[in-house]
Amino acid sequence: MLFNLLITLVVVYLIVVFLVYAGQSRLIYFPEIEQEISNKPSAIGLDYTSVNMATADGERLHGWWVSVPDAKGTVLFFHGNAGNISQRINYLSMFKRLGYNTLLFDYRGYGQSSGVPSESGTYLDAQAGWRYLTEIQNISPERIILFGESLGGAVAAWLAAREKPGLLVLASTFTSVPNLAAQIYPFLPVRWITRFHYNTLESLQSVTCPVFIAHSPEDEIIPFEHGQQLFQAASAPKQFLSLEGGHNIGFIFMQPAWIKSLGAFMDANLPASR
Repeated sequence: MLFNLLITLVVVYLIVVFLVYAGQSRLIYFPEIEQEISNKPSAIGLDYTSVNMATADGERLHGWWVSVPDAKGTVLFFHGNAGNISQRINYLSMFKRLGYNTLLFDYRGYGQSSGVPSESGTYLDAQAGWRYLTEIQNISPERIILFGESLGGAVAAWLAAREKPGLLVLASTFTSVPNLAAQIYPFLPVRWITRFHYNTLESLQSVTCPVFIAHSPEDEIIPFEHGQQLFQAASAPKQFLSLEGGHNIGFIFMQPAWIKSLGAFMDANLPASR
């Protein structure tokens, strides 16, 4: 009987491993959460332009372009793995207050963007956003700030390792998907079965611009140590800001300090406009 029980447990375990392997994308991407565009920048008094960008593989990405007079620079924003740009409009207000243009867009499969999300696809999406700024808006690379929250931090770091932005900001970002998954599912062989990498730590080794990293010790989704390890890996100049609150509310609790610290770092490290 004990042998039969052991066999049953092994079979159940293997089934769980297979289900996790087969359904990985559903554990990474959550475009279905509040998929409808619920707000627009005009709702908070911002003038904006709705943009549609083409990716190298033929997808169409929807986003918002918010410009400010005599901008100090431009923020290319990469959001996290759930929801869409309409849940991030307060960032637009923050960056305008700081004196920066912002391009906020949805990855493929999110919001009004076409396609299905994938790791390689989000990288192509990042390149489409970069091309929009450098080729359509004619913004110099050194005047661009790549800003990524959570999953978006891995995408931003990937792009920063391949282009020459003026600055990189990582907010509540993990070191890599395998590292995070190994902590969330310690009972599964995630490093053997994962099809996703999003290796932020590896990307940082090739990033040469200044780096600003923010993370909360109370983050219940991405442990604080991930932010600390990313900061250790980043080259100077760099700055670390400890937030307060959980993964999705840390910026609300720390808004005044967040705006002040981030704004000062951007102003001090972004090359002066010509």
